[in-house]
Amino acid sequence: MKGNDVSKETLEIGLLFFPGMTQLDVTGPFEVLARLPGARIHLLWKSLDPITSDVGLTLMPTTPFAECPTLDVLCVGGGPGQMALMDDPEVMAFVADAGARARYVTSVCAGCFILAGAGLLTGYRSACHWLSRDQLAVLGAIPVKDRIVVDRNRISGGGVTAGIDFAFEVAAQLCGVDIARRLQLMLEYDPKPPFDITEDNAPAELLAEIRSAARPMLEERLRSSERAAARLAAGQPQSDVAGGAAGCSAGAPQ
Repeated sequence: MKGNDVSKETLEIGLLFFPGMTQLDVTGPFEVLARLPGARIHLLWKSLDPITSDVGLTLMPTTPFAECPTLDVLCVGGGPGQMALMDDPEVMAFVADAGARARYVTSVCAGCFILAGAGLLTGYRSACHWLSRDQLAVLGAIPVKDRIVVDRNRISGGGVTAGIDFAFEVAAQLCGVDIARRLQLMLEYDPKPPFDITEDNAPAELLAEIRSAARPMLEERLRSSERAAARLAAGQPQSDVAGGAAGCSAGAPQ
């Protein structure tokens, strides 16, 4: 059997919410992980105030940082709000602290930049959205062109919809393949995209057009990553930036 049988009653699973997030990065995984035996889901943010996704969906956090327990899984998604988030010392201190204590540290899409900016992906392999994948190296991570990447206790998914595939992998790691397969069947996950188009087979002119349209965002993402990399290189922990770690209760570091 792949993965670890769960020996305790509760699985503490935390999904980071933030303004400007791409909600499917974490609501896809939420749909799978919330159905695991003993799962207790924490939708994490600074407060319980509603936040708005990058395309206008209102989302309600359930657990403020200060009340987050030690997590079995920390999951971080991306979205255009990721860049501002990486310059927020309170959030980055929380991610660094929660990730250091979690059994599994995970991301979908550009959420890997948040983990990397918190010093949690140095020397680890990671998936990412294809538009930004190469920038991960700026933060000491190893970009990998796979839909799901498992490197020790780091698990990452590629862009947006890859979060669903990623979630079944996390489910298998936590509870075993049998439960993950059962969930996949119950959720009727059998994707058949109407169009056969990917990074690998798209026309060069279409890829160039998309990259051109995304250039301002990519340049901003690179600048935010370079600032985070400079803090890491200076040996400046995110918790020190914030004046003390915020969040999870004490536990043995990973």
